[in-house]
Amino acid sequence: MNMQLPNTFTERMQRLLAQDYRAFEEALAQPAPVSIRINRAKVPGLSVNLPLVPWTTSGFYLPERPLFTLDPLIHAGAYYVQEASSMFLEQAFKQTCDLSQPLQVLDLCGAPGGKSTHIASLLSAGSLLVSNEVIRSRANILAENITKWGSGNVLVTSNDPRDFGKLPSFFDVMVIDAPCSGEGMFRKDPQAIEEWSEENVNLCALRQQRILMDVWDALKPGGMLVYSTCTWNEQENEENMAWLAAQEQIESVQLELQPEWGIVPAQLNGITGYRFYPHKVNGEGFFMAVMRKAGGTESSPKSSRKKKYKLTTAGKKERELVQNWFQKPEEYEWLQYGEILSAIPANLFEAADEVYQKLYVIYAGTEIAEVKGKKLKPLHPLALSQHLNKKAFAVVDLDMEQALRYLRKEDINLGSSGNEWLLLQYQNIPLGWAKQVGNRINNYFPKEWRIRMDLPQELPQGVIA
Repeated sequence: MNMQLPNTFTERMQRLLAQDYRAFEEALAQPAPVSIRINRAKVPGLSVNLPLVPWTTSGFYLPERPLFTLDPLIHAGAYYVQEASSMFLEQAFKQTCDLSQPLQVLDLCGAPGGKSTHIASLLSAGSLLVSNEVIRSRANILAENITKWGSGNVLVTSNDPRDFGKLPSFFDVMVIDAPCSGEGMFRKDPQAIEEWSEENVNLCALRQQRILMDVWDALKPGGMLVYSTCTWNEQENEENMAWLAAQEQIESVQLELQPEWGIVPAQLNGITGYRFYPHKVNGEGFFMAVMRKAGGTESSPKSSRKKKYKLTTAGKKERELVQNWFQKPEEYEWLQYGEILSAIPANLFEAADEVYQKLYVIYAGTEIAEVKGKKLKPLHPLALSQHLNKKAFAVVDLDMEQALRYLRKEDINLGSSGNEWLLLQYQNIPLGWAKQVGNRINNYFPKEWRIRMDLPQELPQGVIA
């Protein structure tokens, strides 16, 4: 691939990389690697015969990019397509946090969901993840991917960073994968080259500073900030962390690296950052720094006043109708909004309610059912939940063609009869609901999620089959 890089970018990278620049430029001309991250909660015993992304326990490289759309397991949330370098987030959490303890975590720029689903896999069951995206259309995509992952302890919000000032000292960890000039995406997205300019780098750096200051008060004293970009210039990376250190009391946290990873540590004014270059790692361009906010780790004092909750709990009758649909139902609080019943871990109720009081929440926990009189309609998020009790339903296994036709929201024939809700699954992983009405099967896959492309005559192999 012949890539025409901007002159000022080339000059800066030559200064940064010195004799390594030629190898860097050659690497940019190579195809971008393809990697996925497995949802171990849904496929716990899966043995994957693929090269492991070395800084993770669940990321793998694929030999080529398949047609992911035609793999039912991606629609079931069995894995997520994610760039390998960004999976280094796992090391930031494992090396700086006690993941056995309940944590309150913010993923500020969460869409489309790669880092949020990764964080959800790392946290304990008693932890709360608030995954935010300011752009509403992207927030809906984020909510879809969170739903597919199915962890059930996530609130998806759509707020400007400044709104998080309403939650002072609320989060133990904040992840800010900041909007940036995108230099690390040059070989993956040629349009990023056309849009790049020094002026845009300056604008991005200023915007990143605003974002950092807007959300800073929401981080607890002693809390961790994980800051990342997909760009290489110092202005958006180390210089911004040094700028933050000049404004606030923070310290740079160093992570342990394995030499074979190829990650390059960088130092500037007492700040340590980690740089991912395509000639050094099997991944795209990336930068990460981890900072600790000064102060203790005590929780914020709780008000002694009687609290008025915004969340509405479901009635006893409604709870009894659906609680056997969940594993360990006694560990959940059952909520109701109009006709919709949903579940959230009981120990997260107060924290979740505080988020509801201060922010705009578009999805929370797991939507379970729609109540219509004495009848219940199970909802799609329940089918994709990691906590679904499959024993409560009639389960039907689909082959590849049936699964893809179901995902296209077509009529499928199962050769059965009756009048009941069916949980349809592929390779033992639930895909969604159908209603058996006599000999007919009504397809309840969400129409906005359906596969729109035509099916080929020869169906592909599954990615992790």
